[in-house]
Amino acid sequence: MTGKLLPENGKVGENVKFDRIRRITGYLVGTTDRFNDAKRAEEKDRVKHTLS
Repeated sequence: MTGKLLPENGKVGENVKFDRIRRITGYLVGTTDRFNDAKRAEEKDRVKHTLS
């Protein structure tokens, strides 16, 4: 791959910020700060999956 260099530490994506986007009740949202209590409760009760 010519023209593409790795950072000095060799880690791609190091110190790259990103926003988490989720689909809740049919809407793409970044934060739940505008949700009512019912939608916040639904999000809280969901099963959280992790990478292991």
